[in-house]
Amino acid sequence: MTDLIIMLVRSAVIIAVLMALMPYCTLFERRVIAWMQVRIGPDRVGFQGLLQPLADGMKLFFKEDIRPRNAARVLYIVAPAIALFTALIAYAVIPVGPTIEIAGKEIPLVIADLNLGLLYLLGVSSLGIYALVLGGWASGSKYPLLGALRAAAQVVSYELVLGLALTGVVLVCGSLRLGDIVTAQQNSVWFVFLQPVGFVLYCIAACAETNRAPFDLPEAETELVAGYHTEYSGMRFAMYFIAEYINMITVSSLAATLFLGGWSGPVLPGPWWLFLKVTFFMFVFVWLRATLPRLRYDQLMRLSWNTLVPIGLVNLAITATCVVAFAKPR
Repeated sequence: MTDLIIMLVRSAVIIAVLMALMPYCTLFERRVIAWMQVRIGPDRVGFQGLLQPLADGMKLFFKEDIRPRNAARVLYIVAPAIALFTALIAYAVIPVGPTIEIAGKEIPLVIADLNLGLLYLLGVSSLGIYALVLGGWASGSKYPLLGALRAAAQVVSYELVLGLALTGVVLVCGSLRLGDIVTAQQNSVWFVFLQPVGFVLYCIAACAETNRAPFDLPEAETELVAGYHTEYSGMRFAMYFIAEYINMITVSSLAATLFLGGWSGPVLPGPWWLFLKVTFFMFVFVWLRATLPRLRYDQLMRLSWNTLVPIGLVNLAITATCVVAFAKPR
């Protein structure tokens, strides 16, 4: 019973932190883009705009919820909930800090310390596409359907790149458990130095998986209005919005865990190091949006299949060869 209570408390805390961070990710993005474009950005609601996310949330909460006449009622309602649910459960295996001791009991700062944690993450991330496809199809409109089809093709293409990038880390570490990967980097060097090509591949694939610029083809405003969530409003639109930013936090946390040592640091290891590394990756997401134009769809697919996949396969072959060559004899 005690273990169950501890797990529930850990789950509630991590979900609460994610839900609290998400609104301020939007404020962070708007202020950084404003700074890059030499303008002010939101600074009126609260001190320096700190209450702007609260105002945005209240606006979405009280906004009229409109359902298209041709929508498939059940799937139209369920799809945003699937997006939010899969975004939240993906964070369950990411360690946010070292094991702590409370009242003589050791408590790991991770919801579920699975031996196949990386495999779990890949499986859960692939479930998120169902929310986009179902939402686009169930809307009963052509633009959401086109956005959903784009999202499905994009995820299929870039999940392969993502898998190749992560497999290199697994070969170097010899474990699928994220805690073991962090420990291995503590005892040697960050894996970004051992897998620089895998790190670059992961960053590109992560942008595509989260539908962020310059890979935001499923939501291309100039072509598809808003893509798969065109017909959504109010809190159902907010669920998609929240899921996108939580997915950004998740892929940033995973990048920090796999390549930059996770919660470890030069002094006082703890969650603050993971927070700083995630903030860096979130800044890169915003930087890319403010800098790069959106790719054409044929360029998007060609980049994956003609460039990134072959590079990933070559990197995997070289990594496997080096691991076998330098493996210590038993």
